Amino acid sequence: MVPSKTSPNRDTKIISMDLETILINNKHIPYLLSWYDGNITKSYFIDSIENNIENNIENMISRAMNDICIRKYKNYKVYLHNFAKFDGYFLVKYLSKLGFIDNIIINKGRIITLKFIYNKYSITFKDSYLLLPSSLRKLCKSFNTQTQKDIFPYLLDDINYIGEVPDYKYFCNLEMEEYNNYKSNFKVWNFREEAIKYCNLDCISLYEILYKFNTLVFNKFELNINKYPTLPSLSFALFKTKYLKENEVHMLSGSIATNIRKSYTGGSVDMYIPLIEKDSKIFIYDINSLYPFSMKSFKFPIGNPTFFKGDITRINKDAFGFFYCKIITPEYLEHPILQTHLKTSDGIRTLAPLGSWEDMLFSEEMYNAMKYGYKFEILWGYTFESKNIFSEIISDLYKMRLEYQKSDPMNYIAKILMNSLYGRFGMDDNFTFSDIMDKDDYFNFEKLDRNNSILDVTELNNNNFLVTTKNPKVELDTILDNGSEKHDINIAIASAITAYSRIQMSKFKNNPNFKLFYSDTDSVYISKELPEELVSNTELGKMKKEGICDDAVFLAPKVYGYKDINGKATD
Repeated sequence: MVPSKTSPNRDTKIISMDLETILINNKHIPYLLSWYDGNITKSYFIDSIENNIENNIENMISRAMNDICIRKYKNYKVYLHNFAKFDGYFLVKYLSKLGFIDNIIINKGRIITLKFIYNKYSITFKDSYLLLPSSLRKLCKSFNTQTQKDIFPYLLDDINYIGEVPDYKYFCNLEMEEYNNYKSNFKVWNFREEAIKYCNLDCISLYEILYKFNTLVFNKFELNINKYPTLPSLSFALFKTKYLKENEVHMLSGSIATNIRKSYTGGSVDMYIPLIEKDSKIFIYDINSLYPFSMKSFKFPIGNPTFFKGDITRINKDAFGFFYCKIITPEYLEHPILQTHLKTSDGIRTLAPLGSWEDMLFSEEMYNAMKYGYKFEILWGYTFESKNIFSEIISDLYKMRLEYQKSDPMNYIAKILMNSLYGRFGMDDNFTFSDIMDKDDYFNFEKLDRNNSILDVTELNNNNFLVTTKNPKVELDTILDNGSEKHDINIAIASAITAYSRIQMSKFKNNPNFKLFYSDTDSVYISKELPEELVSNTELGKMKKEGICDDAVFLAPKVYGYKDINGKATD
């Protein structure tokens, strides 16, 4: 992996956009589109949802594109919040009829980015949620925007409604007091006027968030958010520009990456005791930034891997790397600490079994499991050099979090950058290719597709198909934002981070000092308070007490509920 250069200038070519829909016969119908460029807002309301609805939606979007695809906005980035999963598929359907869609990147069904060319000018659609993964309402608070998100009766499906403020039942997640305050502002409530006002406010608030985010990131790190489609890619860019050393971290691909990926099983989530005893309490603790703590504290695999056969620990008792082993667990262990992936009829499941099996393991997790009575026969694997490569970046970002108050946007930025870096190393390099094809081209391609390369087909309209195929030629490079982003992937580092984190959590399992009811990736529900030396609200890697409950039920991983000692219920 090669260190990157910072950006010399800040890119401010940003437009925010929002698309509003109503639900009719269980089908979402777009009825309003708005956008904001930092100076002006424009809105386009559908002519009718009763007659020629497809033509009316296309006309609404066409009017917007005619106003945006002009010289003034050439090469602008157009952000929608939740574009990848929702708005994107509505827009692609109609954009494919209006102009030319190029460089559409889809990952796991999510539209990451697409370039749209119309009237000889191009714009790029992106998802702001992939950069700032939080609700717009929360982001407004985190970035202290002047414009705050408003409320609207999402469940009302009459776009021609004029009258009293719609009933409370049409609003979502709204306190009655908020509703009454909102209601007191109107004598006559007009759906069209209020929808446009609401949509415009969303666009303005999103623009303010993005503008401030872009400014702060550039001023602090000399990076432009417009260059990066996701938060992990932005965090990775920070690592590459400021902290990565030449010839230190190598890209892994092919069979080596495939073999090591078997050890990448994620966080450990398990239920052990379903019910709390009468007159007892459960203490809930979370680790402060578990993955960043692991990244800061331990050594990681660097350099080129060396393949070996047999038990490498006979030659080097401290061998470091990934080992394919025969694993034998203790005959009885209340909380098994090694997990594996199991193929089932319902897909891949993660479990921590007792018994014996064969699997790929990170060496440090194997050594830790030996303390609990696990036995291993090492068959083959890969050794690496080791070095702590993340201490500096995590220390700097965590220091930044402590320097800025929680109400300061830099506190939030430091937090999300710190927590998003690890996953970028484990990105799957089996990239796909997506394209818009007209009907004739698609059917011809389907007939000639002898390699069964077609993965997914979505009929956009009568003339166009969105086709996703295998793309074996593009394993390490793909086109993003008119440039080439190198897919620097190292699954060994990602797997090591999650393994170190499971090792940290294993300290709270099979512990004779308390009962363990339930554990998540970075949290435990136990019968006693932890010693003071293990607890801190600010120290990286220490436990933070989140609450005490006296009534709880744990049914399965991610399926539980409890009531705290103040009577507040959580599920």
